[in-house]
Formats: sequence, structure tokens, C-alpha cells
Amino acid sequence: MPPAKRIKNPLATLLDERVRRYNQPSFIPADPICIPHAYTQLQDIEIAGLFAAILAWGNRTTIIAKSREILHRMDNAPYDFCKNHQPADLQALLGFKHRTFNDTDLLYFVHFLQHHYQQHNTLETAFLPKSGAYPEISHPTEKRLTHFHRYFFSLEDAPNRTRKHIATPEKGSACKRLNMFLRWMARKDKQGVDFGIWKKISPAELICPIDLHVARVARKLGLLQRTSTDWQAAMELTAELKVFDQQDPVKFDFALFGIGVIEKF
Repeated sequence: MPPAKRIKNPLATLLDERVRRYNQPSFIPADPICIPHAYTQLQDIEIAGLFAAILAWGNRTTIIAKSREILHRMDNAPYDFCKNHQPADLQALLGFKHRTFNDTDLLYFVHFLQHHYQQHNTLETAFLPKSGAYPEISHPTEKRLTHFHRYFFSLEDAPNRTRKHIATPEKGSACKRLNMFLRWMARKDKQGVDFGIWKKISPAELICPIDLHVARVARKLGLLQRTSTDWQAAMELTAELKVFDQQDPVKFDFALFGIGVIEKF
């Protein structure tokens, strides 16, 4: 008697096909990830990626334009500007605005980045808490995002208004933009979209970026039961995606985003 044929899970087939469709270089130009792709130096990629991720809400065309505006104000040399600027150079940043992100927020971001890069060669270390830190938190990415938020706002002159632009799981936020940034920096394959330039954060530990579009698609596909689009929803969705790929669950972000935003499912 011949062995029984293995039946492919239809949802797995759908997700895998959409990952192949959207995880391609052709995805880059219309997505905010095109911003860090303009650079080759690690620190430039990190800084450009951080700004593109933080500004990533609303229309993608506007997000890209506003991200390019920030970098143009930095003479398209973000690492050199952030690390070596003089007080007079900061005049070039005044007047910037994207939705609720304004020049007060931008000036503090630059201040933090200068502080960090004076002590470290990579922004990855900002997401690496010391061993034993946050013993009450079990998930490594939850620890990293909690640590980054506390570290980012540890400087004395941190404006209260800027806190809304760096999310934290401590407040229940889904942390969509930071999870997307971590995906860009830590996830790597042969397709050339994500960078994979950070080596101390495992792709298996990443949390899928989730916003209203991704959550809507995930619920329709039966991948998410939680009604709130918050940190617990991000964790639940990621756990479901791990069923299809234990080592690289966030690759399915390409599928969920593409189905929801590009295909309008």
C-alpha cells in the first residue's frame, strides 16, 4: 500500500506564496524600507531605518518623503551628523513636522543618537539589556523593547511629548514600528529586503509587527482571536505564525501586509 500523501495546510500555502510574492527587491521602492537601503554604512542604515520606522504611520508615499526630508536636513549623512554635529548645525532641523512628530522630537532623537554613538559602534547595543535585567519579563524581545524605551528616555532633558513616539510593552503597546525596525535590522535571507546586519538578536525571537491592517487580515485568516490590537495581540499572532516557521515567524509580515494593504483583503 503506497504511503499516504501529506496534505498541505491551505493557510500555510497561502502565506508562503505571499511571502515569495512580496519578499522581493521590487517591494523596496514603495516601502519605507527604501530609506535605509539608500546607505551602505552600518550606522547610516541604522539611523535612517530608525527614522523611517518611527515615522511609519499613514500614507507610505508621505512616510518616505518625510523620512527623506529628515535625511536631507542632515546632508544625507545621518551618522556623521548625529555624532559630530555642532549646535549651529541643529538649525537645519527646525521646522520639521510629520503628523505629531515635530522638531522638538527630532532634536531629542539626534541628542540621544549622539549620546549613544559616542559610546557604542552600533545601535544594536541599545536593544541589549544586561544579563539578568528585567527578571520579571520572560520574552527576550519584550525585554529588549522595555530596555530600549527606558534607555532612550534616560537623558535628563528628555521631553515628555516625545515619549509617545517610542512605544513600550510596559504600557501594552503593540510596538509595531519598533518591531518592524527590529525585523529590518535582525532578519536576513537571500531576498535582499531585510538587512540582517544585527547578529545578537535572533530572528526566531522577533515579534511580528501588527497594526490595524495586519490585525484585520490575521483575524480573517483565523490567526488572531484577541480583539485589541496591543502587545498581547502581537504575541498571540507571532505564536500562531511560529506554527508555520519556528525560526523565522516574522517573514509572514510580508504576507499579512501585502494581503491587507496591497490586495485590500
